[in-house]
Amino acid sequence: MFCFIRCFKILKIAVLGSTKGTDLQAIIDAIDTGKLIDVEISIVISNKEEAYILQRAEQYDIPALFISGKDRTREEFDTEVMRILDEKGIGLVLLIGYMRFISKGFVDKWSNKIMNVHPSLLPKYAGGMDKGVHETILAAGEKETGCTIHFVDEGADTGPIIIQKKCDIEFGETIDTLKEKVQKLEGIAFIEVIELFRDGKIKVIDNKVIIE
Repeated sequence: MFCFIRCFKILKIAVLGSTKGTDLQAIIDAIDTGKLIDVEISIVISNKEEAYILQRAEQYDIPALFISGKDRTREEFDTEVMRILDEKGIGLVLLIGYMRFISKGFVDKWSNKIMNVHPSLLPKYAGGMDKGVHETILAAGEKETGCTIHFVDEGADTGPIIIQKKCDIEFGETIDTLKEKVQKLEGIAFIEVIELFRDGKIKVIDNKVIIE
């Protein structure tokens, strides 16, 4: 009688966030229900001490850490973050409502291992944040919108696009209803890209993403 043991390596994820971390909840739920396997959220880091994303992590016994950016350069702040990521053996970094620009040193070291979500179909409406993006989209009279997950480079939402999820904009749509609709797509998109990354199916060639 033979016993076959599945060999696997856990993908350790770090989440950087400054706000509520709604998308983090979708990832936590997927892990807890077994929908997302061989993945661990190893740490959640915030530059905002009162950010709910830290409390959300603690509720699930996920290590949560506040790092102050006061009186520090961007490079000094990121150096501390990178030290922690190295100590934790992190393989993938997710930016979820992270209200800081990443330094060149951080981008270079973690090239194609840092993902950000943006609440529009990039390259449209790049550079905006949160409800301001939805407000601009509605004012422009768009018929559809969605979310984009992309690798992070030194620009504002300019890194290689990994996947996009779309939804229609309905008559009478408001900023709040549109945000809720898009956030649901963000959770779905994050789970999908994490699986692809875990399985080694994402390649970047000539600054374009190829999914194998």
